[in-house]
Amino acid sequence: MTIHQFLLLFLFWVCLPHFCSPEIMFRRTPVPQQRILSSRVPRSDGKILHRQKRGWMWNQFFLLEEYTGSDYQYVGKLHSDQDKGDGSLKYILSGDGAGTLFIIDEKTGDIHATRRIDREEKAFYTLRAQAINRRTLRPVEPESEFVIKIHDINDNEPTFPEEIYTASVPEMSVVGTSVVQVTATDADDPSYGNSARVIYSILQGQPYFSVEPETGIIRTALPNMNRENREQYQVVIQAKDMGGQMGGLSGTTTVNITLTDVNDNPPRFPQNTIHLRVLESSPVGTAIGSVKATDADTGKNAEVEYRIIDGDGTDMFDIVTEKDTQEGIITVKKPLDYESRRLYTLKVEAENTHVDPRFYYLGPFKDTTIVKISIEDVDEPPVFSRSSYLFEVHEDIEVGTIIGTVMARDPDSISSPIRFSLDRHTDLDRIFNIHSGNGSLYTSKPLDRELSQWHNLTVIAAEINNPKETTRVAVFVRILDVNDNAPQFAVFYDTFVCENARPGQLIQTISAVDKDDPLGGQKFFFSLAAVNPNFTVQDNEDNTARILTRKNGFNRHEISTYLLPVVISDNDYPIQSSTGTLTIRVCACDSQGNMQSCSAEALLLPAGLSTGALIAILLCIIILLVIVVLFAALKRQRKKEPLILSKEDIRDNIVSYNDEGGGEEDTQAFDIGTLRNPAAIEEKKLRRDIIPETLFIPRRTPTAPDNTDVRDFINERLKEHDLDPTAPPYDSLATYAYEGNDSIAESLSSLESGTTEGDQNYDYLREWGPRFNKLAEMYGGGESDKDS
Repeated sequence: MTIHQFLLLFLFWVCLPHFCSPEIMFRRTPVPQQRILSSRVPRSDGKILHRQKRGWMWNQFFLLEEYTGSDYQYVGKLHSDQDKGDGSLKYILSGDGAGTLFIIDEKTGDIHATRRIDREEKAFYTLRAQAINRRTLRPVEPESEFVIKIHDINDNEPTFPEEIYTASVPEMSVVGTSVVQVTATDADDPSYGNSARVIYSILQGQPYFSVEPETGIIRTALPNMNRENREQYQVVIQAKDMGGQMGGLSGTTTVNITLTDVNDNPPRFPQNTIHLRVLESSPVGTAIGSVKATDADTGKNAEVEYRIIDGDGTDMFDIVTEKDTQEGIITVKKPLDYESRRLYTLKVEAENTHVDPRFYYLGPFKDTTIVKISIEDVDEPPVFSRSSYLFEVHEDIEVGTIIGTVMARDPDSISSPIRFSLDRHTDLDRIFNIHSGNGSLYTSKPLDRELSQWHNLTVIAAEINNPKETTRVAVFVRILDVNDNAPQFAVFYDTFVCENARPGQLIQTISAVDKDDPLGGQKFFFSLAAVNPNFTVQDNEDNTARILTRKNGFNRHEISTYLLPVVISDNDYPIQSSTGTLTIRVCACDSQGNMQSCSAEALLLPAGLSTGALIAILLCIIILLVIVVLFAALKRQRKKEPLILSKEDIRDNIVSYNDEGGGEEDTQAFDIGTLRNPAAIEEKKLRRDIIPETLFIPRRTPTAPDNTDVRDFINERLKEHDLDPTAPPYDSLATYAYEGNDSIAESLSSLESGTTEGDQNYDYLREWGPRFNKLAEMYGGGESDKDS
């Protein structure tokens, strides 16, 4: 609180008359002398109680807020008529803030406030007072309620709920147009003095706006404020209490006011004449340029609609309004031709779509401009005389005959010669050709309607001076029919005649087809090439004919098949005919004429045996054969000996490369008895796998007893053969009949190793990789043994 406010508060305190004497403020309400009530209430002990009126009473105390003294603020004094001043009574205070905010002197009844009180926090306090006998602790007065009311002082300035307000008002508004209302609140007591009476004034924003002092309504103060000149305004409003008098407290707020747009500006073209250019080859719908009228307004007030209202190009051009950019896009409405016309003039109008009637006085909200469009010449491709061509030609014309002519011209002002050609993708068989100079189409191969009735060609016209400028046109060639195909049988006929046939019996109905397509439709005639004593043909005159028999009975043993030539002719010019031959088989039939058999061998079968019975017999024979084969295989399987007779029986075999043998189970290949009796080996029998340099006499090996272990016997024989220089380093004979081509190591065969002069060096085998390690060890070991 400032010194100025404190002095005002002090003067206000002094001037209040009821604050000058606390005794007057807290005077006790006068009470008449005690009197006995008219009613008496008997007690249970026989005594009569007298109802007495309360002897002490008060209304309310007043206390000034925001006390700044150092001592406790004195509120008032409680006093009872029963108090004789001898200290026998005790005053008790209870209620809001009793004991904390408000304290009482128990002896004197003086009430004090312990701290500064803010009325804006709480305007009054309700307390209860009671006087009791200090010795007996009995009340001498009934408990009474009183109120301490806080008197207001002007200690709160007006405040606005918002620090900054945002408002808007249409431009060109009349003076006094309401913009926005601002309201300030004051926390002081509005019912006491002028502390809460607020007056509004404008500190900033004049002379454009004003504010009503009592209501805070901001209004326009100048006429015809134009948004296009200035759009934003900042207004500062002050709210002051004490009715706006000096010494009152005040608060301020800022109001940002925006002038909203109204349609008070018409559209205007920046130029009176606009020049545009367009190529004559531009297709319909091409945008050639744009026009735009400027409008100082914004939003929908600036929306403009463009239209062509006059000119010699109204039927050649159109204009479309682009909503996003507010431009008028001029487009091509019809194909242009530089050679026909080179300049067009348009009158374009721009008009606001949303007009405010209040501003009609400002003039028409539209504007016009002249648009001149120049057509520019381009080198156009040739133009055919027709959009497509149709030529009809008979299929029998000679090769080289002209079937039609296409024509094209150069539409440019300077005409260029035209060259014609065929798109070979549309004539892969090269049946047609075209003269490059005059566009005449002619045949280069014979035509055949039956192969292709239509030919769809594409002719290309190109300028000789500018071959890139080409035009294509479709040429449809229809091949007309000529009667150049003879009729033939429609299908292949499998015809038979029963042996028991009678004369005039129908055995087949035939029909014909013709690849030609005459205008009047097909008409066929059937006849025999020569008179036949067995059969005849009867024409049904509906493009069908019947084959009938002429004699009674046929014999398939004498003649099993008859050939009947039938002549088929058409009705077109020139008449075409062909001869088709029917093959008629003679078959055995039942009494109803159903075919049973047509072969002569069928007579050898039993008369009562049918085809189903024959099939059943054959199946039975096949099943019997299968059973016999299976039985023989099972019987042979039982005769096989077991693979291993015992654990001690170890056998070996010799495998020849030209025989696969029986594998490990084949024990018939070698008799182990030879190992036990070396005497069985023929003496003087040389080895055939090598040619020994020196003829060694085979050594005699003692015969092993029958009880010798086979394993020990084989080990002894292996040791003997390892020490034998004549034994080769292999156990079996291998024949290498074919090595293949380009062998680096040449031949690996050892058949002729005995005929070589001197020793061979086999160390190179170790360099051939792991697959030749075993062979290198065998040959290397042999040489070592030989050297040793």
